[in-house]
Amino acid sequence: MRVKEMHPLCCITLESQGIGNGSPEPMLLRTGSAVAFSGGGSDVNAGGSEVSSSSTTSVAGILYKWTNYSKGWRSRWFTLRSNGVLSYSKTRRPDIVSGDDVILIGHVMPPSSRKRSKTVGIVHLKISSFRESKSDDRRFYLFTATKTLHLRTNTNKERVAWIHALISTRSLFSLRSLNDNIPLLTRDLSISTERLKQRMLEEGIGEGLVKDCEQIMLSEFSEIQGQYKVLCEERSYLLDALRQLEAANIEAEASGINEGEYQLMKQEFSNLSRGKNIEWSTTESSDDVEKQDLEEASDEEETHFFDTDEYFSEPTISYGPLGVDHMDNGVRLKNQANDVNKAEAKNNVFAYRYPQVERRKRLPDPVEKEKGVSLWSMIKDNIGKDLTRVCLPVYFNEPLSSLQKCFEDFEYSYLLDQAYEHGKAGNSLKRILYVAAFAVSGYASSEGRHCKPFNPLLGETYEADYPEKGVRFFSEKVSHHPTLIACHCEGKGWKFWGDSNLRSKFWGRSIQLDPDGTLTLEFDDGEIFQWNKVTTSIYNLILGNIYCDHHGTMHIRGNREYSCKLKFKEQSILERNPHQVHGFVEDMMGKKIATLFGKWDESMYFINGDGNGKVKDKSDASLLWKKNEPPLNLTRYNLTSFAITLNELTPGLKDKLPPTDSRLRPDQRHLENGEYDKANAEKLRLETRQRMSRKLQENGWKPRWFERESKEGSFCYVGGYWEAREQGKWDGCPNIFGEISEDLVNSFEGS
Repeated sequence: MRVKEMHPLCCITLESQGIGNGSPEPMLLRTGSAVAFSGGGSDVNAGGSEVSSSSTTSVAGILYKWTNYSKGWRSRWFTLRSNGVLSYSKTRRPDIVSGDDVILIGHVMPPSSRKRSKTVGIVHLKISSFRESKSDDRRFYLFTATKTLHLRTNTNKERVAWIHALISTRSLFSLRSLNDNIPLLTRDLSISTERLKQRMLEEGIGEGLVKDCEQIMLSEFSEIQGQYKVLCEERSYLLDALRQLEAANIEAEASGINEGEYQLMKQEFSNLSRGKNIEWSTTESSDDVEKQDLEEASDEEETHFFDTDEYFSEPTISYGPLGVDHMDNGVRLKNQANDVNKAEAKNNVFAYRYPQVERRKRLPDPVEKEKGVSLWSMIKDNIGKDLTRVCLPVYFNEPLSSLQKCFEDFEYSYLLDQAYEHGKAGNSLKRILYVAAFAVSGYASSEGRHCKPFNPLLGETYEADYPEKGVRFFSEKVSHHPTLIACHCEGKGWKFWGDSNLRSKFWGRSIQLDPDGTLTLEFDDGEIFQWNKVTTSIYNLILGNIYCDHHGTMHIRGNREYSCKLKFKEQSILERNPHQVHGFVEDMMGKKIATLFGKWDESMYFINGDGNGKVKDKSDASLLWKKNEPPLNLTRYNLTSFAITLNELTPGLKDKLPPTDSRLRPDQRHLENGEYDKANAEKLRLETRQRMSRKLQENGWKPRWFERESKEGSFCYVGGYWEAREQGKWDGCPNIFGEISEDLVNSFEGS
């Protein structure tokens, strides 16, 4: 028996072998307003019903989606609607799409329950592409701006049916776009003067005059053609922007999807706007796609957990005299601008008139194409060797040093400005709340940062003079063994100092970093706060997607009325709401005065009192801090807009810097410029030089700008750096990035 099958969204019939002869072949059924099932090899509705190219036709069926190496291929129910929305769910049963005609592809079993399936993924064809695999006749790929879906069918015929359905659906909404009174324009315009010349000659006009007229006409046309090309380009950009807005703001009623799918689609485009991109090329082979993306594909992509009210409600917020907004139900925070300075100016309710300084918005374009390196191969190739003498390639580094990373904690320094003003106005509670928000905000930039900073050389320094933020920062590596970095920062009405050392523990697949050192914040009125950082863990070093988490308890101790305790919740394997921070402010008697909650990579809120247990609702809470939006031009380093400026050599700055400044470090500069071979060579040279540091330290080397308060105390800034910078006198600062020489050793030993 042969069954004639109808191709999705068209009237083409496909011939297939009789069903029930071993393996199920693709079977397409058509119903009216619901889905009909054919299972168990029966020929129920085998012939289907008459198919027309109706614009409301949907296509559905089971596809196998690659999740990860532990789970492999998992079956998912996919539904492709005529508006270009492809959704999928974990439940092996079709959704009932009321009002739509549904065509089934493949062998479908009847549903085991009447419970509606939950959509776990959305793909919009308007901003996606697809391609067949060349190595497997049952596999194909869907590419979006944020991920790659690896899909597989039972047979090659099913793949053909799905590919044709995707092509047909894309063609349908492309035709709609053409019919929406948007005419097609061509950028190439031409003009012919032959008829005009012939007419003028017939009237007896001289040939010389005709040529002059022709030149005048062509000159005028050339100007119009140039203007026309500019308009075409602007129109193209505008249409692209409109398509993205249309896709990002598609309404549930118009798209014919349920509320869960609508929220998932908004989450998809929220991720797109935040720049969470996976690079892909439509020219690379399918085998390359498999090699690059199979390891990255994960079942984690399928399920998103988020507060829909927080992410998608209309923003309405006003900044009152206290810098926070007591929000009513349904009111949510306004998204901040991408520009860091504008965002800070908006959040700084005391409106300091800091000067505006123009800084770069992106890193330089790489000179070379970077080559990937496997960490496992590095470890394998160096088994039995002294790993302290193994130079890791710069592939594992980001173009910043640990000294610069210290200053990255001051991205939200306006929080300390607000804390100073609140305390000055007599509101000690608001002061410690903003200090706590500042202590949490320093972790926000670590999300998605998988590369390690450069380890500074002994005596290496870094300065940051940011008048637009009202701060001046300085740091120095003061000890090589153990590694210690000391820093000092001054702002409006406050100063901050501290030193830090990271004690690491390697657990096989993860590494744990325990910070050792006290951070001190002192305001001009004498109030002091001190705290220690929490533990940082980095997971999946060998296999899987690398991610970091911060966990532990942070005590912020004040010398006056209030103190604060913050709990960074450790992320578990099944954690649906990671990165949580919860804490409270208490007075000298131990009474809880205020409760803080939020996420270290998003925002922090507070409410008065003890919060009556776990806070689930932000309707009565006030905002303390919200993370800035990521830059538009993300690289694999995932640097924030603020971090992009840290290694910049602004005009005239190089002549003012000491020879020890991190901006002058050659391997770091080469990495930033994308000169990877030069960066690796310089890194090897400087690490050879670094091995001299322990001997120099044992011979009595002392830091230039910091000294210990006591034998076991913290390093404190002794002053003099900014004065030496003003005078341009760096006599006591050797060229630590230069070639190794006896003179250099002598200069260190004589320091």
